[in-house]
Amino acid sequence: MARRFSAPYQSEPVSSLATWARNLAVFSVVAVLVSIAIVRFGFLEVKPALTTFFGALACAVLSILTGFAAFAAIWQNGSRGMGRILLAFMISAVVLAYPAYLGLQYRKLPKIHDITTDPIDPPRFEALARLRSGDGANPAVYAGLYSAEQQRLAYPDVETVELEVPALRAYEVTLALVNKRKWRVVDERPPQPRRDGRIEAIAQTPIMGFREDVSIRIKPDGEGSRVDIRSSSRYFESDLGSNAARVTKLIEDINTAADQAKPAVKKPQTPAKAQAKNVKKER
Repeated sequence: MARRFSAPYQSEPVSSLATWARNLAVFSVVAVLVSIAIVRFGFLEVKPALTTFFGALACAVLSILTGFAAFAAIWQNGSRGMGRILLAFMISAVVLAYPAYLGLQYRKLPKIHDITTDPIDPPRFEALARLRSGDGANPAVYAGLYSAEQQRLAYPDVETVELEVPALRAYEVTLALVNKRKWRVVDERPPQPRRDGRIEAIAQTPIMGFREDVSIRIKPDGEGSRVDIRSSSRYFESDLGSNAARVTKLIEDINTAADQAKPAVKKPQTPAKAQAKNVKKER
């Protein structure tokens, strides 16, 4: 008599929709990283980077929709794949979180891209002007009075820095802070008796690395000095507050560094005999 063997245990198949949801989420992360690399390392222009970035966001959204469809399928036929669905949801949420925050900022903040401490006579872009002449780049000329009024309402603390140190010392302090931030300096000139000091540099936004140009002017003001700062996005009509944040933080750091650079004032010491007389009088 032949011996009969029972069929081996077979588990339920994994939902193909769950696998697709996970793969789309992973692909969205890869596309985001590629778009950031394109901008930060200058492989291509900004437009291809944005196309890749928005494509990544679309993949993240599609991953979530596919995940819901996979969940419905698993609920009906009992197939496996919940772990892949949850992983897809988690990855997609991380990818979409920062763009969602930027969308809220876009609705809340004024649509300006040029911030300066002196809207009447803002520091000019000279060496940086040729870098802002490309296709789609914002002009090097200041945005105008409308931008100045919007800035005044949204960022009232952005004002000229008035220091009690000479212009040359203010220039050295400011240049040291620019180098500490690792901005790429494209032009610098110390103040002269008949010439203002100037620093032009390129900063980048923290995540995507979009270029934002900075021009700083240092001029004497009696025995002290005045420092004016301008920070402008090279692309886009709205900077989502990045330029104002950069200028405000630089103002704070310049004031702190200038205070530390002031020469210490030594108080005259009281002669020993005078101190002794004072002690006797107190007694």
